[in-house]
Amino acid sequence: MGSNPDGKTAKRGPYAKSRLRRESIVTAAHQVFAAHGYRGGSLQDVADKVGMSQTSLLHYFPSKSELLLAVLVLRDSVAAGEIARASDGIPAGLEESFVDAVIRQARFNETVPGVIELYTVLCAESLTEDHPGKAYFTDRYQRLRESYARRFRALAEEGRLREGVDPARAAATLIAVWDGIQTQWLMAPENIDMAGCLRDYLDLVVLPG
Repeated sequence: MGSNPDGKTAKRGPYAKSRLRRESIVTAAHQVFAAHGYRGGSLQDVADKVGMSQTSLLHYFPSKSELLLAVLVLRDSVAAGEIARASDGIPAGLEESFVDAVIRQARFNETVPGVIELYTVLCAESLTEDHPGKAYFTDRYQRLRESYARRFRALAEEGRLREGVDPARAAATLIAVWDGIQTQWLMAPENIDMAGCLRDYLDLVVLPG
């Protein structure tokens, strides 16, 4: 309950309940899609997880593709929240290095249940015909390549990119290494040091500061 400027009590109960219900549905869908993929995970599976009927679920998300988009937005918000928290811990006047940022994100991803599974399963599945997540992943890869290429070019301007390394190709390769090592980590996490493998690659192309 809250108050408005006139001193009257504002009723926010139904809205708050609706927001919480939507969040619980998206969280359940995250788990279902991570385990079974978009094609294999049904709306009924999601509804069962939150204890509601499929008809009631469709009141909040009229289509399965809309629910998928909400799940992908949730995944991005988790990563964005970690970036913001990490930035808060950096002393004024200092900036986290590109290499350190990549390693920190990789380690963080390991701590969030289902985040790597969701990304890996849906990314591979998005290559299938008419998958609603294809545009999302196509755009995401484009943004990542451009972002990483800018960071590699900045390192080159500082004299810290090894001679002969092309920033654009280094960016694409970093994404490929990251995605590939994540898949291996999912299969045998006890045998794969994901952050260590990424650092090894970056040490090959980035000179010490």
